[in-house]
Amino acid sequence: MTLFAAMRHAPTEWNARKLLQGRADPPLSPAGRALAGTWCLPEAVDGFVWLSSPLRRATETAACLSVVPTIEPALIEMAWGEWEGMPLGVLREADPAGMAAAEARGLDLLPPGGESPRMVQERLRPLLARLAAAGRPTAAVTHKGVLRALLALATGWDMRGRAPVKLRPATIHLFALDKTGKPRLVRANIKLEA
Repeated sequence: MTLFAAMRHAPTEWNARKLLQGRADPPLSPAGRALAGTWCLPEAVDGFVWLSSPLRRATETAACLSVVPTIEPALIEMAWGEWEGMPLGVLREADPAGMAAAEARGLDLLPPGGESPRMVQERLRPLLARLAAAGRPTAAVTHKGVLRALLALATGWDMRGRAPVKLRPATIHLFALDKTGKPRLVRANIKLEA
């Protein structure tokens, strides 16, 4: 068994405006940077090696935590395609039936020109297998879409209806990887704040 911890980056202006960020690369907001500066890593991740999504909001969060991560492309946020930069509420108002049908697809929700959560899982699987084979406890700064796809892999949640665990902000989540890299949730929502 190999431990893998994952956390979401600190807030950006896009988060404050409730915009779907996807592959867009806004920096942390001043408030997000200040918040991340108050975070302390829990003992649960002492001695872990660190990875980060290549997007600036993740690498800036890692810097605020004083960790030096290896950039891992598989940890990049889910691509929202034509929906990037839009508030989810506006998309729902513009096409209530279409959005309801899209969201009812769960793991197979596929924004036009984007990727589905199932596609995110498929790009995570080789990374998780490599981490399991290496056997070193590893932590990552990533994104909400990646965390939700990882939670679905770990719990069997099909992303229809409520998540089995609400992933809270300013927390890190601990998983155990079996020898094939299949994750199991060990503990969610370990606080980062001092």
